[in-house]
Amino acid sequence: MTFQEHILQGIPNTLPSKKPYPLDSNRAPKRKDILSKDEKQLAIRNALRYFPKAWHYELAVEFAQELQDYGRIYIYRFKPDYEIYARSISEYPANSSQAAAIMLMIQNNLDPKVAQHPEELITYGGNGTVFQNWAQYLLVMQYLATMTDEQTLHMYSGHPMGLFPSPKEAPRVVVTNGMMIPNYSKPDDWEKFNALGVTQYGQMTAGSFMYIGPQGIVHGTTITVINAFRKILSKGDNSNGKIFLTAGLGGMSGAQPKAGNIAGCITVCAEVNTKAATKRFEQGWVDVLVDTIEELIIRVKQAQASNEVVSIAYI
Repeated sequence: MTFQEHILQGIPNTLPSKKPYPLDSNRAPKRKDILSKDEKQLAIRNALRYFPKAWHYELAVEFAQELQDYGRIYIYRFKPDYEIYARSISEYPANSSQAAAIMLMIQNNLDPKVAQHPEELITYGGNGTVFQNWAQYLLVMQYLATMTDEQTLHMYSGHPMGLFPSPKEAPRVVVTNGMMIPNYSKPDDWEKFNALGVTQYGQMTAGSFMYIGPQGIVHGTTITVINAFRKILSKGDNSNGKIFLTAGLGGMSGAQPKAGNIAGCITVCAEVNTKAATKRFEQGWVDVLVDTIEELIIRVKQAQASNEVVSIAYI
């Protein structure tokens, strides 16, 4: 089956074989076990709504296990086997070029080179999800592939509500994420309703498919670093040989070492996640990768002695 045929199919006609879930060993421990027994049953029912009743008995057991192991139901069995990345708009099966563009945006957000935890549909920020589960991904891509320029797809926290008639001038997709009542919007409330499968915290650009990676904030981060130096340096001094000490190389944080290089200083960026630091190094967002404080000190002193502009990731 081609990529285009997979998209048009949506939810498969036959139940796919179960896949072992590839838990990222570098991510934080599983999410809170925050649901009561009755709420867990509701979470499973919410996940089953996407599938034929004939599959429910088998999938319910699997979803209960995912909920127990990971605190969420990701419906990993239905994750597509094809490679996910931003293809050319012309490669997407679509009746609307606008809808094809949105499909491209979705796949860019879930590209393993872009996403923080792609298996969990998390683009950045630890919670910034594109969808709550893989069934939603399949259905939304199918809707986008079949809709016309006189329809609008309405989405609520990753869940496709359906296609509605609309004029050509209307948006092709209307998205909302994280709709919460103020009295029920504490961190544990977010966790609970996300685990139930009724809302998601989509960050600003992940849940609306607009995230473009660290390059999106390089300019603003650079201006911040330059102005920080202006505040502390003496008149006539510059950032050569000075240290910009910061932390975090997940998601958008690759912009920090790049901004430090543009500002002409020595950047030291600490990161606890080996995988995140290595990814940013391999992508060229940071120049040097070290994992001991002794090596870090030696490398920084070398850079200071020669006024070298360099960014160092310290695991």
